[in-house]
Amino acid sequence: MTATDTHRAIDAVWRIESAKLIAGLARVVRDVGVAEELAQDALVAALKQWPETGVPDNPGAWLMAAAKHRAIDRLRHKTMLDRKHEEVARDLAEKELAMPDLDSALDDHVGDDLLRLLFVSCHPVLSTEARVALTLRLLGGLTTDEIARAYLTPEATVAQRIVRAKRTLSEAGVPFEVPRGEEMEARLSSVLEVIYLIFNEGYSATAGSDWTRPALCEEALRLGRILAELAPHEPEVHGLVALMEIQASRLRARVGPSGEAILLLDQDRMKWDLLLIRRGFAAIARAKAIGRPLGFYALQAGIAACHARARVAADTDWAQIATLYGALVRVAPSPVIELNRAVAVGMAHGAAEGLKIADAMADEPSLKTYYVLPMVRGDLLEKLGRLDEARLAFERAASLTRNVRERDVLLARASACA
Repeated sequence: MTATDTHRAIDAVWRIESAKLIAGLARVVRDVGVAEELAQDALVAALKQWPETGVPDNPGAWLMAAAKHRAIDRLRHKTMLDRKHEEVARDLAEKELAMPDLDSALDDHVGDDLLRLLFVSCHPVLSTEARVALTLRLLGGLTTDEIARAYLTPEATVAQRIVRAKRTLSEAGVPFEVPRGEEMEARLSSVLEVIYLIFNEGYSATAGSDWTRPALCEEALRLGRILAELAPHEPEVHGLVALMEIQASRLRARVGPSGEAILLLDQDRMKWDLLLIRRGFAAIARAKAIGRPLGFYALQAGIAACHARARVAADTDWAQIATLYGALVRVAPSPVIELNRAVAVGMAHGAAEGLKIADAMADEPSLKTYYVLPMVRGDLLEKLGRLDEARLAFERAASLTRNVRERDVLLARASACA
């Protein structure tokens, strides 16, 4: 294996293992900032050693062991240690930090390090924006750039939020635990939002050469399912799980043999995972059975279910989808949701009607660099036969996206309009 291949392997391992590594360390050192620094130290060690020795059979355990030893050295040699750190150092020296057993964690909610880290990252002492940024950084393993694009926020702003959030948690002495009762309910909405964004990054990567990152989708689903057990009477928890189950059912069909992106209406629906679809339908049923109005996630799950029920793309109930998007805009007004409504209206009532909605958002500040706006306009313009305008729109969208696979699709559509 070449040095380049090794570095790629390390990057892949880090994407998968970083959250577990930070969570396991945070449980012991009780400081997410310190835990992330130790994890980064382990990554640096891997970058130095693995190109010479090769990637170990259990890279996650190797990283955890390296981080543990670094923690011992750090705590032993630090001259200004308080009593708490001295106790942690002794504890680290006496016992091994085992990798979290994720299978047993599903049966032991309180013992789930990742779930604890999730709730700590979403603690009320932080602003909503800081909670989202920090959790995506620690649990999703996302870069500040990826987080910034997910929220249409400047990268420098996201970086500042993360630094300040870790400092605030440390200064406040936030306990590393899963909240219970009323406190958990109060923190649930921000946790759901974070899980949703982690899933979205896995479902459609913001940057890089991979169209999807299934490991992130799986992690978001795992956390969502655990939350559904912890909060069985919360319809939005079941709504989010339903949405993720149904969306995840399409992952195999979203990527072609060479890794190319395949859009929804072009997918081979025989590749959709029927088990995940059934699980999604069951989660929607649980959300409705609670008897409270459907919210942001449950309505989106209803939209995903409309697609899942159509055996071929032509059978899709676009009128119902447009209606659901209308309800979604009322529940959670957002330019991005309105843009999705434009697509549904265009499919249900004609491209001209959809284009009216999309064009009305042309001056929306938050969409200025959002590639989906020109992509949607390009699609609608193409259907109206305005091919020169459509080509320019697709080219504009291609210039804005950071995902290589997505850029290829957009450029191909632009070329088809030429």
